[in-house]
Amino acid sequence: MTKRAVVLFSGGLDSTTCVAMAKAQGFEPVCLAVSYGQRHSVELERAREVARVMGVKDFRVVNIDLRQIGGSALTADIDVPKDRPADEMSHGVPVTYVPARNALFLSLALGLAEVVESTDLYIGVNAVDYSGYPDCRPEFIRSFEAMANLATKAGAEGARFTVHAPLSGLSKADIIREGTRLGVDYGMTHSCYDPDEQGGACGRCDSCMLRKKGFEEAGVPDPTRYAAGAPG
Repeated sequence: MTKRAVVLFSGGLDSTTCVAMAKAQGFEPVCLAVSYGQRHSVELERAREVARVMGVKDFRVVNIDLRQIGGSALTADIDVPKDRPADEMSHGVPVTYVPARNALFLSLALGLAEVVESTDLYIGVNAVDYSGYPDCRPEFIRSFEAMANLATKAGAEGARFTVHAPLSGLSKADIIREGTRLGVDYGMTHSCYDPDEQGGACGRCDSCMLRKKGFEEAGVPDPTRYAAGAPG
């Protein structure tokens, strides 16, 4: 019998790689996307299409309006930083950080895991090429895993939850190489924080710049669809 794993899924480069890795490791992925009021809502359309192409049988979307909390350039009227140098991206927490987002998303995934009788969660956090988000660190993932085994009916009955963060120690180039090896079509994925109305990537936000750098260092052609006038 194939075991199921709940994969937090945005249709981006990292989470799409996680789906491919979960499948390669023998899991049937249950993909959970979250519509949280993010300005880059095109990612949800892309997530649904990517999941379909990858043969995901169970794709779900949870709606939560984090605009009611705000505090982030992704959920409030705050400009998305552009053209930041690498050393600036590696220090401090940027305004694109969404307060408690990964804690919330993992909690939703944990609830779904209990319902579909899974003890495996996948999240595409990365602690090497990332923008300084505290909830991408391995310490947070391990702490959440410990909490999951204390706070659930399944855990109280002896089940052991595992939070898989297989990209945590990889560079963006390493992630792209691994996904390419697994047959991921990155042309379908979306990573930009501030796309145009047609979903074209800006090429200048932290996410775009880290993604572009990853393709360059991996020696893989960048299939990203950029907005008109964006640096590609």
